Amino acid sequence: MSFVSEFKEFAMKGNVVDLAVGVIIGAAFGKIVSAFVEGIAMPLIGLLVGGVDFTKMGILLKAGDPNANPPVPDLMLAYGTFIQTVFDFVIVALAIFIAIKAMNKLKRKQEAAPETPPAPSNEEVLLGEIRDLLKKQ
Repeated sequence: MSFVSEFKEFAMKGNVVDLAVGVIIGAAFGKIVSAFVEGIAMPLIGLLVGGVDFTKMGILLKAGDPNANPPVPDLMLAYGTFIQTVFDFVIVALAIFIAIKAMNKLKRKQEAAPETPPAPSNEEVLLGEIRDLLKKQ
């Protein structure tokens, strides 16, 4: 089997396609959550804790020189951005947890539902009738 045909067989399996769709949707969902955290949640949390702007929180490690050619920026340890990213992660993790919990619940309901036995085939019906006739003789 050539490399290309083997790769084609691998790529066309249902699980790989499902995984690709999941990654694409996950990336889009991550961007939505990041925009929510950055634009809505963190400003509200900052307002609640006393007007703190998390994007500007940090420790100045070394002052820069704006008059140098080229200008040297300040060297900051930006822990506010880290806090914002952690909050972003917690929201994504919570959403994934809720989605998986809902899927597991649906799966359990599906497994618990009794399956109806299949209808007997024509051969089985005929054999049953023959058996019944033989018993009567």
